[in-house]
Amino acid sequence: MKIIVSGGGTGGHIYPALALIRTIKQKHPDTECLYIGTEKGLESRLVPRENIPFKSIHITGFKRSLSFENVKTVVRFLKGVSRCKKIIREFKPDVVIGTGGYVCGPVVYAAAKLHIPTIIHEQNSVPGLTNKFLSRYVDKVAICFESAKSFFDEKKVVLTGNPRASEVIGDKRRGVLSGFNLKTTLPTVLIFGGSRGARPINEAVVKSFSNFAQKNYQVIYATGDVHYEAVKKEIALIGEKGNIKVVPFIHNMPEVLRAVDLVVSRAGATTLAELTALGLPSILIPSPYVTNNHQEKNAKTLVENGAAFMLLEKDLSSAKLVSLIDKILLDREQMEKMQAAARKLGIRDASWRLYEVMENLAAKAKS
Repeated sequence: MKIIVSGGGTGGHIYPALALIRTIKQKHPDTECLYIGTEKGLESRLVPRENIPFKSIHITGFKRSLSFENVKTVVRFLKGVSRCKKIIREFKPDVVIGTGGYVCGPVVYAAAKLHIPTIIHEQNSVPGLTNKFLSRYVDKVAICFESAKSFFDEKKVVLTGNPRASEVIGDKRRGVLSGFNLKTTLPTVLIFGGSRGARPINEAVVKSFSNFAQKNYQVIYATGDVHYEAVKKEIALIGEKGNIKVVPFIHNMPEVLRAVDLVVSRAGATTLAELTALGLPSILIPSPYVTNNHQEKNAKTLVENGAAFMLLEKDLSSAKLVSLIDKILLDREQMEKMQAAARKLGIRDASWRLYEVMENLAAKAKS
């Protein structure tokens, strides 16, 4: 099968696309994939590293307020559609899938107009502008949250989950904790605020250090590269604590997630897919700076099912953070209930569910 994949703008759109391609290629190495992204987006660096053929188009997103830039965006969109039609005719894909971001607009739209089977993959509980627009033209809409179903034509919707989740699945090996100079026998909480970190979370965690030092659990705390030096200075004033390890970034995140017992993080779609696939309890601090406040809505799905607690950034404090961590890590029954609830929400075979949808669409188009 020949597949065109498009997704860009943020890692939340790109990583699921890469996970999907990697999983498919493992089982079907003869599958041909072409990735279409933006010229300067993160995907232009990440995709070629995976030795995946990459083509770029020039496109920008719409401004939510009235702006002359939107006129330019329409022109870029039309030019992008024209270029994408040319690429599609040359590559001759069996199916085209968009995993989010404005780059998907011209790619998936062009494919639909050429009568190529098309899918969009919506990772969040609330879709963005591009996927809302494309949903009118595509054959299928793959979702990760049941709550997203109401935004689309129900006949097109299929619940597949997030392909990124499949990449974290594996044996729980607590030996990874030794690499952080931590004990393999103590309950462990991992705290992070995304790849760049989050200042409000950093401030609350630093203020919690003295409290954490007295607990019968341990903490791995990833500050984000941007904030690491400032946090280290704060820690120097307090003094190093034996049960707390501070790092700027975690490169082996799947292995670390499999080793810990609780996660404190933002509520991005990819993170939640990983947590539920592993059955990990969580304390979610949604970013209030994202479109349509979608992280809070993502988090509510886990909270309402008993898999997580939510702490809004405006309510975040050291006392509340420590209290919630204690409530989970120091109560075996509470932790086990949340583990079971998270596992129940997890979709571990998302890549294959998506591949099956693509295969069926391709077969139907050929018949």
